[in-house]
Amino acid sequence: MPNERNKKLDYLSYVLARVLAALVMLVPVRMLYAIARSLGDFLYLVDRRHRNLAIEQISKSFPDWPQEKVRAVARESLRSIVKLGIETVITPRMITLTSWRRRIQLKNIAPILAMQLEQPHGMILVTGHYGNWEVGGFTLARLGMPVVAIARPLDNPYLDRWLRGIREQAGLRIVDKGGASGPSQEVLLGGGWVCFVADQDAGRRGVFVDFFSRPASTFRTIALLALSYQVPIIVGAARRLADNFTFEVAASRTILPTDWAGKDDEVQWITQEFTRALETIVRDNPGQYFGWAHRRWKHAPKE
Repeated sequence: MPNERNKKLDYLSYVLARVLAALVMLVPVRMLYAIARSLGDFLYLVDRRHRNLAIEQISKSFPDWPQEKVRAVARESLRSIVKLGIETVITPRMITLTSWRRRIQLKNIAPILAMQLEQPHGMILVTGHYGNWEVGGFTLARLGMPVVAIARPLDNPYLDRWLRGIREQAGLRIVDKGGASGPSQEVLLGGGWVCFVADQDAGRRGVFVDFFSRPASTFRTIALLALSYQVPIIVGAARRLADNFTFEVAASRTILPTDWAGKDDEVQWITQEFTRALETIVRDNPGQYFGWAHRRWKHAPKE
């Protein structure tokens, strides 16, 4: 059984987070990003575990890079973690129906809308821990698109309830990852969009596909849903354009049911294709990838 959480400590953490969030709302946006960069640099210096893991993963993914460049990207990746936290708090204020055009550039979204009108079922959106995936989902929901995000709840129930409320302000529906199968089916049959952050280690039972020339365990849920309901998979991301809360929300790859028809192992093929598309996105700006500091390659395939 999991250890029982300390409710008083959880609530104290929640109160501190709310106080910090209130202070964040009082600071100009450009100053917030300057603070985020400084905090990210401090994190890079003191958090040896995540710093060294990021350096190791980047070195293996870009073996021809000099160590100086590897360390610079690792530092920028840790800065991105802090930026993500600050951006999550101010997103509802920055992305409104009247102001979103000043903050968001949409790319390749129109073909997705056209596809939505042509097919009876919904579609699956796939992204990674890159840029600000929260901004991507929030923007699509704010513009009236039927987005449902699959996410693991936070261990702290007070923080989870608060952050869920922030995410849902634009109409974005959050479904807990543990019980996502039933709601996902309902959404797809109703023409909705189910969104997954798909670059997490899936353990020894996952599908092992190539990610930066190394086998990475990946959840098979996306492929199974796509096969069951014959719906397209859209791979995309919300890329940070500058440190002033401006983003490009783009669809970079569309995988259609006709693409995987007749493949020897459809689950393997689908999983490899969207993982390859995510790798292409990360290569565009590796410093915005959050996954370097996490164990994406934690499990290795059996002999």
